[in-house]
Amino acid sequence: MVDLTIKPYNLSPEQIQWVESTIANMTEEEKIKQLFVHLTSAGADEEWVKEEATTMKMGGIRFNPRKKEEMWNMNRLFQKYSKIPVLSAVNVEAGGNGATSDGTNVGQQIKVAATGDSNYAYKMGQICGKETKACGSNWAFAPIVDLIINWHNPAISTRAYGKDPDLVLELAKEYFRGISESGIICAMKHFPGDGVDERDPHIATSVNSLSCEEWDASYGRVYKGLIEAGVQSVMTGHIMLPAYQKKINPDIAEDECLPATISKELLTGLLRGKLGFNGLIVTDASHMVGLTGRSKRSEMVPNAIMAGCDMFLFYNNFEEDIQFMTDALHDGRLTQDRLDDALTRILGLKALAGLANFTMDQFPPKDGLEVVGCPAHKQVAEEVSDRAITLVKQVGENIFPITDKKRILLVPVGPKPSPILAIAGMGADGSKLLKVLQENLEKRGHTVEIYVDPMENFIQKMAALSPEQRAKETKLMGKKGAYGMKSSIEALTGSYDLVICVANVSSTMRTTQRLEWAISKGGWDNPWYVNEIPTIFVSFNCPFHLADVPQVKNFINCYDAQDSSVKSFVEKIEGESEFKGVSTVDAFCGLMDTRV
Repeated sequence: MVDLTIKPYNLSPEQIQWVESTIANMTEEEKIKQLFVHLTSAGADEEWVKEEATTMKMGGIRFNPRKKEEMWNMNRLFQKYSKIPVLSAVNVEAGGNGATSDGTNVGQQIKVAATGDSNYAYKMGQICGKETKACGSNWAFAPIVDLIINWHNPAISTRAYGKDPDLVLELAKEYFRGISESGIICAMKHFPGDGVDERDPHIATSVNSLSCEEWDASYGRVYKGLIEAGVQSVMTGHIMLPAYQKKINPDIAEDECLPATISKELLTGLLRGKLGFNGLIVTDASHMVGLTGRSKRSEMVPNAIMAGCDMFLFYNNFEEDIQFMTDALHDGRLTQDRLDDALTRILGLKALAGLANFTMDQFPPKDGLEVVGCPAHKQVAEEVSDRAITLVKQVGENIFPITDKKRILLVPVGPKPSPILAIAGMGADGSKLLKVLQENLEKRGHTVEIYVDPMENFIQKMAALSPEQRAKETKLMGKKGAYGMKSSIEALTGSYDLVICVANVSSTMRTTQRLEWAISKGGWDNPWYVNEIPTIFVSFNCPFHLADVPQVKNFINCYDAQDSSVKSFVEKIEGESEFKGVSTVDAFCGLMDTRV
């Protein structure tokens, strides 16, 4: 059973009394419903919020960011109508924009790390804390403490700090120190650690294949360090760790190894036992295929709690999931002792978040929203952009500054961002990037043209033709041959002084972050012409594109496509500012030819 008098809770006798009396006065239904975190889309509709709060009686809520006034009001209403105050969770991994859509986007963790200054991790934590608190939320699903070991991994290529455990621990502790100043509690993620496998747990179960000794020296070192620092909660990843699962349970068969979310060996044995974690464990989203593909939901729901999780993130179907948990309690698959322990941790975390004996006059005032996206916070984000941009590779003739290269061709490199993820705020939206870059260059006297893929033009043209005209064009294309859309080298070198290839590949919920080409054997989207004309390749997202363009002589990582990143990028290639960024990952992908 949890001890609320020690780290990370350190609760007073009065707070512990609130926890115990609250649990003692709860019905069985209320106890079971407290185990769940609800992904709500209620917005600021008061009747909708009231219905959810009074019916679901959930222990926590999470939502995708909206405007700060709406977020503030939604949090206010959930606290107003919840019998037991709720934990309100936000994904503030990259800044206050995870708490509210108009919050400050400081930058993904890899970008912050690339500044080479841990103080920016601390400042980002401060910003996240202030903006989260102002909106009425109290729980941060951050920091990410995964290690970017496998460059193929699309899930965390920008979201983590890097590959070195000492660096990750240092920056994560600084973030935690900063956000703690606002009283926001943290859930570090994703235990036992993403970044070894190349699969994204959103769409497939991942395996951390390190040995016990290797894990102890890397991920284990980071988790142990943050536990000692007082982090209050841990989010499980839908990730296996076979070495430790077999060590803790020598009788376990390979096909019995499960994702950490439902693995007692990893949660109770490793996290609580070996690492001594006394706080709350919350599952990652329960609709991810990395979890759902490994168990029947009727078993998975209670098994996550029995394995050691205390809160279950998101319903698939509200009534059904509650019934799964209730049935397990009644037939003994979920024990009363484990339920009581989980509830004690949940209420203990709420007390730690300032929710013990909570009254609405304690809710943050609306005028506190002024801090959200304030100039001081945006200034930090601009500093991060300036200091993070990294000149990864520069070989051969030094083409910087580019002031004498007046005719520039901007070439977008694919694949294109997912429009659905962009709308949901979960993927890189490249729709305005080229325009912002073009405007920044033209202000400095360059003539800038944006490349249009001839294949895309051809497809659009064909779609508008009648069947007879389409047949005629197809026949003509057949006569031209496979390379009929290619242009001469002179058409490139005679028209332009510089080519800038621009990649903005979102890796979120994809199987890969690799580049794709419209015309694989020599289109201008694939920079085969680096020996014909000065060429710059810049990535505004994934840092590992050199593997697909090893011939490039000038390669730059910006880590995100914020306007401040575009502005700083142009300033650096124009010679107005120095490149200051340091790569915290192997941007050369361990390949010989990417360096030369």
